[in-house]
Amino acid sequence: MIITGKYPNLRLRRNRKTEWLRRLISENNLSVNDFILPIFIIEGKNKKIPIKSMPGIYRYSIDRLKQVVDKAITLKIPMVAIFPYVNKKLKNNSGSEALNKNNLVCKATTLIKNKYKNNIGVMCDVALDPYTIHGHDGILENGNVLNDKTVDILVEQSIIQAQAGCDVIAPSDMMDGRIGSIRKALDKNNFKNVQLLSYAVKYASNFYGPFRDAVGSKNLLKSDKKTYQMDYRNSDEALREVALDIKEGADIIMIKPGLPYIDILKEVRNKFKMPTFVYQVSGEYSLLKNGIQKKILAENSIIETLISFKRSGATAIISYFAEDVCNKIKKNLL
Repeated sequence: MIITGKYPNLRLRRNRKTEWLRRLISENNLSVNDFILPIFIIEGKNKKIPIKSMPGIYRYSIDRLKQVVDKAITLKIPMVAIFPYVNKKLKNNSGSEALNKNNLVCKATTLIKNKYKNNIGVMCDVALDPYTIHGHDGILENGNVLNDKTVDILVEQSIIQAQAGCDVIAPSDMMDGRIGSIRKALDKNNFKNVQLLSYAVKYASNFYGPFRDAVGSKNLLKSDKKTYQMDYRNSDEALREVALDIKEGADIIMIKPGLPYIDILKEVRNKFKMPTFVYQVSGEYSLLKNGIQKKILAENSIIETLISFKRSGATAIISYFAEDVCNKIKKNLL
């Protein structure tokens, strides 16, 4: 039996019929220029310690940092982000190790910039949670994180990191007013060209657990961070946070986490038209990685997720998949 009917002149499936055609008309693609590689560092020598909650991710001692950065440069990844695992003996209520000019972050930054110059950028996290005995991002007093006293310390931390050679200072603490204070201090100390990336939109998310394990703050944190990180029920508030931080001098905006806040990413990029990064956080990584290892998810689910960030306007992506994905891009496997 022949079925006849009226069909539209335009059949959208025609543009999907072959792989080469789909590539030819694709609207969004990944390149190595889209990625920032996060690196966890630890004290000691010749250490490469697996992080149980993040399969395939390691903590590296400073003397083994070269092997990671060499790979990143070979793959042409533009920037690395440094995160420390601080010995518990060095932690206290005020996070004073953050102000040690010879701490892990400063040593790693100096090593990278001395050896590789401007062949790769270095981003340093500005927050106190890796350094405090209570796991919070600031000074804790009577159960409350003090905003202004914390900002004073963050300013000092930023200057120390800039002195070590950091290219991009990245406050992730969510204290009010810290962007303006840090920008003024950087300019005053002749670091006018050091960029300031603001985690302007950082939600009090349930997806940070593996990261807290990686930096050694997970078991120390006795309460949540909801008094300073954003309420995940809110979106208008995110736009206010971004507007304030731009006014205070932020060069780049960060959205964190990634996939659960993709609507925020798109709205921020569309409204402010400035460099907007997104952080595919540890919980997102571990869920995808475990799902792939258990064959619940296809490996291409990683690429699908990363493309969703690009489709929503991300300028760059911090991802623990960065090295693997960039390796595939280099080999033309995507």
